[in-house]
Amino acid sequence: MATKQKFKKKVIMPDPVYDDIIVAKFINQLMSNGKKTVAQRIMYGAFDIIKEKTKQEPLDVFRTAIQNVSPLLEVKPKRVGGATYQVPMEVKGNRRLSLAMKWIIIASRAKKGKAMREKLAEELMEASENKGASVRKRENAHKMAEANRAFAHFAW
Repeated sequence: MATKQKFKKKVIMPDPVYDDIIVAKFINQLMSNGKKTVAQRIMYGAFDIIKEKTKQEPLDVFRTAIQNVSPLLEVKPKRVGGATYQVPMEVKGNRRLSLAMKWIIIASRAKKGKAMREKLAEELMEASENKGASVRKRENAHKMAEANRAFAHFAW
């Protein structure tokens, strides 16, 4: 029988412009069909728009947006004795970051009629002000967890 090997976490290099690992991860999640240069162009274009409109450092706006969208709680289904309960659980660090990035990207793609860099810049600016679809998604996750607090004792 084969022994279980340790999972080696892939080391992501920081992005070339801002020298930030979180921006590099965001670019990787934004990327589709392996077109990283297109994703980088979209991201840096969004950062230029943010700098132009808010007169703030785009990296600060990006970080506050990620922080505001990051969920603290989520519900996970647990099967107990034939019934499935939605059990609220705390979200760990890496998952919190990836959910926040995913929700911002999905909310940006859902907007219609503009270039992706404009939609992404708009969503990041709204998220940094605690507005927008991605923040609403986080609030819905928190409401679900709050509503199912009675099943918290199933979280083992």
